[in-house]
Formats: sequence, structure tokens, C-alpha cells
Amino acid sequence: MYKERSGGGGGGSSRSEILGGAIDRKRINDALNKKLEKSSTSTTTSRVFSSKDKDPFSFTSTKTQLPDVESETDSEGSDVSGSEGDDTSWISWFCNLRGNDFFCEVDEDYIQDDFNLCGLSGEMFTDEQHEMVESAAEMLYGLIHVRYILTTKGMAAMTEKYKNCDFGRCPRVFCCGQSCLPVGQSDIPRSSTVKIYCPKCEDISYPRSKFQDIDGAYFGTTFPHLFLMTYGNLKPQKPTQSYVPKIFGFKVHKP
Repeated sequence: MYKERSGGGGGGSSRSEILGGAIDRKRINDALNKKLEKSSTSTTTSRVFSSKDKDPFSFTSTKTQLPDVESETDSEGSDVSGSEGDDTSWISWFCNLRGNDFFCEVDEDYIQDDFNLCGLSGEMFTDEQHEMVESAAEMLYGLIHVRYILTTKGMAAMTEKYKNCDFGRCPRVFCCGQSCLPVGQSDIPRSSTVKIYCPKCEDISYPRSKFQDIDGAYFGTTFPHLFLMTYGNLKPQKPTQSYVPKIFGFKVHKP
């Protein structure tokens, strides 16, 4: 988490209402600023969002070293040294966080198209939830992400993760470690956590523990099925075996 020393400028505008229609980009930037704030007594790291930038999810990292305390015998004043950090994409930083392996990096051009963000203003957060801005940036990105992975570029990015088994494997024995796809049980945020869908047995199961806190709405109910329809060559054959319960070698009668 990155925190920024509080200053004047975020008072009135941060409480303004989000208008319908096109996304209020200043409101988004304010929320993302608070998401990435961090202060330290020895080093101050600021994530500066510019409303003129094309990508509201990019920031510049600037580190300034505080002056060293000089001893009484020193004749000259203390020196102040600073170093300029490299520009880092917030999206890359977020997707590389531990437990966020399921997410792909949304293309900047996709985010800049207001049409792709239509309707998100009412779903993001309200003034009553403004104290929860810690998760506002994640929620906004998740709502954009679920739309992006249904596009051609988004599916291409998820294909690599699927082939590398980044989403996990089916725990069912007769699926033989089949690679799975992320799926949500609801399209409504905060309804349920993400699950993994096995294209072989067509059932869902829980992912590894580090992924179990991810909101299922960030992947939606549509993605795995549309993905397998689009990439039919990646859909495996259904399993030919199934477990047969036996007692002393005899099959258990099913009523």
C-alpha cells in the first residue's frame, strides 16, 4: 500500500456525486490516489495521478531521501539527495501482487474508451462507502476486467494463463490434472468469491487458498463458457471413467 501525505485539495471534490453517463475521471483518480497512499518518516513515496494522462491507472513513483543529521563539528549544512523512480503502471503493480495471478492486464486503450466504462459509475461506490476507498480501485479494475476478458485481446491474455495452469487444476482424480478457468457464481459484486471451472467434468471447485478472497464478479458467469466456445481446440474430451463405489469388490446398488 502506498500512502501520500495529506494536503489540501481532496476535501470538497472527493465528496461530490458521480454523475451518470461517462465516468467522472477525476473521481476515479482521487479514489486511486487514496488506494496507493503511503507515508514514512525516512522515505516518502508519492503516487501522482495526472488528470491529463491518458491512463488513469498509471502513476509516477518519486522517492526523496530526507537530509542527514549533521554533527556539531560539521561546517556545512546537511545535503538533500533524491532519486527519480521509473514510471510504473498501476495495473502491472496490481496484477503482480500476491494472490492476483488470476487477473490479466487490461489494455490501456480499452480503459480510455468511455463506451467500455458505461454504467460503472453507479456500481463503483457511493458517498456512504467513501471510507472504503481502500478497495475502490480494486473494485473498479475488477469491473473493467470482467468486461475486458470477454474481448478478443482479453481472451488471448487469458489463454496463456490457461495453458500455463495459472488458474489451477481440477482436484477430481479422473480429470487427471485438467487445467481450469476462473468463474463467478454471480455477476453482482461481493456476492461470492471466485471458483475454478473444469472444462472436462464441467464442475466447479474452490481455488487455492490465496485466491479464495477474490470477488467472483471480477470474472463473471460467462467467461469460461464463451472462452471454450471461442477456442474449441482447447476444450478437452469428457472423462470416460467415473468412480464406482464397492463393498468387498461388489458394486453398491443404487436405488
